[in-house]
Amino acid sequence: MAVASDPAALIAGAGEGDRRSLARLLTLVEADTDQGRRVLASLFAATGRGWTVGLTGAPGAGKSTLTSRLIDHIRGEGTSVAVIAVDPSSPFSGGAILGDRVRMQDHIDDPGVYIRSVATRGHLGGISEATPRCLAVLDGIGFSEILVETVGVGQAEVDIAGNTDTTVVVLNPRWGDSIQAAKAGLLEVGDVFAVNKADRPGVAETVRDLRQMLELGGGLGWQPPILPTVAETGDGIAELWKAIAAHRRHLLESGELQAVRRARLVQEVRAEVVNTMRRRVRRRMDDDTWQRTIDRVVARQVDPWTAAREIIDLAALD
Repeated sequence: MAVASDPAALIAGAGEGDRRSLARLLTLVEADTDQGRRVLASLFAATGRGWTVGLTGAPGAGKSTLTSRLIDHIRGEGTSVAVIAVDPSSPFSGGAILGDRVRMQDHIDDPGVYIRSVATRGHLGGISEATPRCLAVLDGIGFSEILVETVGVGQAEVDIAGNTDTTVVVLNPRWGDSIQAAKAGLLEVGDVFAVNKADRPGVAETVRDLRQMLELGGGLGWQPPILPTVAETGDGIAELWKAIAAHRRHLLESGELQAVRRARLVQEVRAEVVNTMRRRVRRRMDDDTWQRTIDRVVARQVDPWTAAREIIDLAALD
């Protein structure tokens, strides 16, 4: 059966459970097309009902297997779940290298699970530029639970915290040393910590060091729990999901959720302004105006900084 191309028809089809229509919607918003923007405008009023959970951590921490186990647990409760698996980009096509999706093949035939691989396309921070737009589509279509698994990240790559309601930081036993652990980054954005591969030596020491570092941060309110997990066997997954649910209750009961989501929307508007200007400037760099401006700079008729401002001012008029 052919998939409709009209945004309204695609939204209707996706809302009725047609996965091909949903895939087409996500493709449109990923590509940032005019149709994709109409999709987002149509769905935005229906967003804000789904709960988003980000899973982040260093490469090899076991995020994909942990995500797969969480899918099992959520489905066991009878709830549908969507997953955005942020994969590295192919250096040739720019598309996602589907490592994470391959590791979640056990769910491919489950109609209550939808998994979408999204390429980073050079975006830093563990997610892609399109991740917030894809989240809006999945939320607006009606998924109540949405997981986002980042690519392997370093300590400074923490964009996921600004794009999800609950951030789970996945670590392994004997992760780093005390100095590394004390640095700003992952420890500051985690709402829940999972010490995965907890069947290996060093779990107690890692949990102790993490707790000490988190206590140094002080502050009142939510105290991030630290949970040992073994994703390969499923040990600790139920407890991890309970901790995520507890964080959800905390945000709802404390009233912090409204502030968190407001900050996220402010961030998204700011990011879209920057991205729009970047696209417009790139278009200007492809026309004759760009070459003429460069020629003036080379001839020392105008300085590079003034020339850049001229290009930006022209782009703003597009």
